[in-house]
Amino acid sequence: MTIDLRDPSVGLNAETGSILTGWPHVIQSLRDIFDTRFGTRIMREWYGSFVPNLLGRLITPDEVVPYFAAITSAIEQWEPRFRVTQITVVKVTRDGQLHVYLDGEYRPRAVYGDFTPAGARRLDVYANPDGLLVNERLGA
Repeated sequence: MTIDLRDPSVGLNAETGSILTGWPHVIQSLRDIFDTRFGTRIMREWYGSFVPNLLGRLITPDEVVPYFAAITSAIEQWEPRFRVTQITVVKVTRDGQLHVYLDGEYRPRAVYGDFTPAGARRLDVYANPDGLLVNERLGA
């Protein structure tokens, strides 16, 4: 496998330490953003999202808007390579579980100011009192 280190989406896999490029790097970045509470990074106090503050709250279908705001504002602020175009609620339970699809555009060169999309992507986002899971939804 040839790795182009000039790829704007290149970094280290947080689990294995191997090189991670392209769309998988964006997914890892989103997981990190959603799992990081504002103020926990010493040199980047404003890095993160409000998502950790919402986890574990009892919610109803009418109370999912704060999750939408926390997710989309974090993506808008910290991850220019993915632009959300639609959020679809799959499941909401009163015990704090939320499952949504995030549909959007993958823009691999957005960090360089080139916002040309390289295709549509769909993410499965599961929030529950224990944390948040972000996975690619294949076949979407």
